Amino acid sequence: MRRSRVVALLAAGGFAVAGCSAPGPAEVTFYADGHTINTTPVLTCDYSRQLAQPCSAKGDTKTLKVRPGKPVQISVPGEVADAPWQIVYEYVTPQGEYKQSDPIPFTSLDRYAYTVTPPTPADRISAVDVQKYTAVLNSSTGESGLLPSDVWGLRLEA
Repeated sequence: MRRSRVVALLAAGGFAVAGCSAPGPAEVTFYADGHTINTTPVLTCDYSRQLAQPCSAKGDTKTLKVRPGKPVQISVPGEVADAPWQIVYEYVTPQGEYKQSDPIPFTSLDRYAYTVTPPTPADRISAVDVQKYTAVLNSSTGESGLLPSDVWGLRLEA
């Protein structure tokens, strides 16, 4: 009888510890031309350690198919929406020329979604990056600024 109580207590403790594990990285959801994909950051930067290389690649960029003229919808979690963030996208013209958008910043700290629309119905979006920013203080100069802390990427194919 005593042994079964010990086993039950150990099992309950294991479930409690498993329930306290740290959450995974934030996911950004992309929707394009009838397809949805959730992505984790492809680049993460930690400026608190003062390393020469504060950023590290975290994985492969996901891919979706999209036809010319179709938009890409982006949904970010609260962790991203509660910080300054921006979108940069690339598109292909009908002549095969690749062009990059100006950054589209969000600083109101309450924006959870955005739809990227190609400049013309003949253009096709080929890549979208979501970049979350963090405030960084340079301890030697006293200057502060915003630097990217996480980047989620999506590549789009015809």
